[in-house]
Amino acid sequence: MFSALQTSTWAYPALEALHVVGIALLVGNLVALELRVFGRAPALPVQALARLSLGLALGGFGLAACTGALMFATQPQELLANAAFITKMCLLAAAGVNAAAFHARGSLRRLDALARIQMIVSTALWLAVIFCGRWIAY
Repeated sequence: MFSALQTSTWAYPALEALHVVGIALLVGNLVALELRVFGRAPALPVQALARLSLGLALGGFGLAACTGALMFATQPQELLANAAFITKMCLLAAAGVNAAAFHARGSLRRLDALARIQMIVSTALWLAVIFCGRWIAY
């Protein structure tokens, strides 16, 4: 299967495109929720938007993780030697810890100062993940 990804003229680019779709679903929905929490679109109930956007974000993360794992499997040695890839994986771990802490403390119900800081940190981490992902190829 991995050799097919390496030799096909369309399979790897299609995988990359699906990876980008997953990232867009993830980050786009997190940013939409964050904008609402910070006062944009006040007519939208935060909890209802959160149910929708977090579900889509989780689906996007799943898609990005699956496609990323497949891309990694085609060249693991090269990626493990790439500083941008290692940095991306560390940032992903930090984003996961931040998300776990956010949900463990019930930050979505509180929407206090710490919750808002966690949301800003989340967005910053995901943007850094995206930047590192782009630097992997260079």
